[in-house]
Amino acid sequence: MWLSKDSLEKKDASNQLIAVAIDRDKGSQIALKWAIDNLLQRGQIVVLVHVKVKNQVPSPSIVINGRNWDQQTKDLFLPFRCFCTRKDIQCRDIVLEDTEVTKALVEFVSQAAIEVLIMGSASKGSLFSRFNKADNPATISKSAPDFCTVYVISKAGKISSMRSAARPAPSFTQLRSQILNQPSSSPTRKGPEKSSPAESPSSRIDDIEFRSPFGRGGRHPHVKSYGEIMAIDTDISFVSSGRSSVDRMFPPLYEPPGSNRQSTSSDNTDYTYETARRKSSVDILSSPEFSTVSSNEDSSIHWSNIQPQAMDDAVEAEMRRLRLELRQTMDMYSNACKEALTAKQKAMELQRWKLEEERRNEDIQNSEESTQTILEKERAKSKAAMESAEAHKRIAELESRKRISLEMKALKDSENRNKSHDVMSSGVVRYRRYTIDEIEVATEYFAESRKIGEGGYGPVFRCYLDHTLVAVKVLRPDAAQGRSQFQQEVEVLSCIRHPNMVLLLGACPEYGCLVYEYMHNGSLEDRLFCRGGTPPLSWQHRFRIAAEIATGLLFLHQTKPEPLVHRDLKPANILLDRNLVSKISDVGLARLVPPSMADDVTQYRMTSTAGTFCYIDPEYQQTGMLGVKSDVYSLGIMLLQIVTGKSPMGLAHHVERALERGTFEDMLDPSVPDWPVNEVLSFAKMSVKCAELRRRDRPDLGTVVLPELCRLRNLAEESLDAMMFRGGGGGASGYEGYRSTSRSQATVSQDLLSGPPSHEE
Repeated sequence: MWLSKDSLEKKDASNQLIAVAIDRDKGSQIALKWAIDNLLQRGQIVVLVHVKVKNQVPSPSIVINGRNWDQQTKDLFLPFRCFCTRKDIQCRDIVLEDTEVTKALVEFVSQAAIEVLIMGSASKGSLFSRFNKADNPATISKSAPDFCTVYVISKAGKISSMRSAARPAPSFTQLRSQILNQPSSSPTRKGPEKSSPAESPSSRIDDIEFRSPFGRGGRHPHVKSYGEIMAIDTDISFVSSGRSSVDRMFPPLYEPPGSNRQSTSSDNTDYTYETARRKSSVDILSSPEFSTVSSNEDSSIHWSNIQPQAMDDAVEAEMRRLRLELRQTMDMYSNACKEALTAKQKAMELQRWKLEEERRNEDIQNSEESTQTILEKERAKSKAAMESAEAHKRIAELESRKRISLEMKALKDSENRNKSHDVMSSGVVRYRRYTIDEIEVATEYFAESRKIGEGGYGPVFRCYLDHTLVAVKVLRPDAAQGRSQFQQEVEVLSCIRHPNMVLLLGACPEYGCLVYEYMHNGSLEDRLFCRGGTPPLSWQHRFRIAAEIATGLLFLHQTKPEPLVHRDLKPANILLDRNLVSKISDVGLARLVPPSMADDVTQYRMTSTAGTFCYIDPEYQQTGMLGVKSDVYSLGIMLLQIVTGKSPMGLAHHVERALERGTFEDMLDPSVPDWPVNEVLSFAKMSVKCAELRRRDRPDLGTVVLPELCRLRNLAEESLDAMMFRGGGGGASGYEGYRSTSRSQATVSQDLLSGPPSHEE
């Protein structure tokens, strides 16, 4: 049974003091068995340590083999002693009394210099789990001194955890010496020992020595020793099944008096552990063959006069008792296995039910969260819908108010127009009426030789009426809006007079003929592109013409009682007289805008846009909102053409990029060699601002644009004066005519800046 391999494994622990922590659980039994199988050798000392936990202990105490132990403590140590006796191991019984298990064990290991401490893993109801919820073996393993090697043995009989020693243990301590010098508490094969007369009563061992009658040398040859009987007949783990079952190896640890745990034997006789134990003791002790049996617990039992027959009977009784206990243990183990299996199944069912409940609760919680999220979203949508409805309602109310206001203003405008028509129909004529015969005779019946131009309104003829050179514009029969334009132009031009507005001399309403003063130099567009071989305009004339156009346009915007918007301002509608004085013509598309509608915020909405592409206001074209700054956009494009002489298509964008890159000089009209760079840059920047896409970004004509153009015109006049003084100008008469005209234009511009004219003038 004891192999050489085991002896080699135990060689290192042969000189060490080994302690096993025991209790009433199976883990202690497994720990002791593991220690004997792996560490202890025959004859070696093992310390069995038990901790009794009390609520209040005056001071921690250590009792070694005490005689005053209660019956439960004695019964606790009994099976461990028997097992050590079978394995020929000496044991020392130690009882520690303290309020904490871990503290008591750690202090004991420190005081006794224990090299190896072995503990069973904590189980339900054990010493290590009954008084503390923490893992006491692990706590002790961490708190033990570093000279102690700690083993924690699992229920399977294997090492659950191990902490090796870091240094050697102290070679001598008082408690260690006392433990090693105490005789073994387990049954021995030696005779009774007598205490030395020199020993004091307090130094005697307070225990009951159990001496086995089977260890004597002169036993009957047919009687087996106690250890052999246990190994052969009762050690199921090594002989019968080969399994290391502690439940089958040890009898029950403690059976309270009066308990009735039963087990059925082969002869159908019921015994209890306590009854069987007492019966075997009575059979042996009451036998007449015993010579002397002492009733004192301190006395030893002498087996010198036991006869062979009595020994055989005692052995048989002990064997019957052990078999009975073995059957009881096996039945208890079987019942415990069944109960454990049932409990395991119930635990699995409870765990499954718990998981299902948790899953169900989680699903409910997720459903509640999703429902709450959906409700929040719906509330947000409802709130947004209500806010949107309120906003739409407010917008509808504002639109309704605007519509009512516009309808009222349109009605007022219609009434004003009706009044104008009534005035005209009543016979109040503000222009000279010509007959068609007079016009036909003057134009030689509209001969091609008299024709000087063609416009959208109709052809223009040059002739004499009342001995005055005039231009006659004849309405084409197929003109879509010719009649309304004719009426509008007659109404506007017959009511206003301005040096920079073309003068209407008369009209023939029946045939749509308009008689204007004749402009000798044609349109500004012809002069910019030098059509007909005419010479290019100098930069002085260009600056002056720009100021004159702005002056005439501001006159239209400031007429009373209502401003006039030209809507078709372009170089072709700017005419030049004999002295290159510019005048605005073709006001047939002009519209009277109510004064409250002439600002930048609220504009007058037109049902259809009118004008020439590239000159028409983009915002007016998209929205139909008409205002005085619609003419400012057209003026900006025309001013850029005056200094560049280029087509209006994309001109504002190209000039803006050239200004950003610093290459604007390359875009100037090359026909003018002496451009003043700084002045023309200022002129171009202002023109680009006038051509902004958004109406609110354009400058004001009266406060920003016209003052700057007047400043440049004055600069041009000073330049011409200097040229005349040096003799570098043209003829004196032409220059004097230009100067007189320029002075009159400056006076008109100053008057416009000082106050708006009246439409009634």
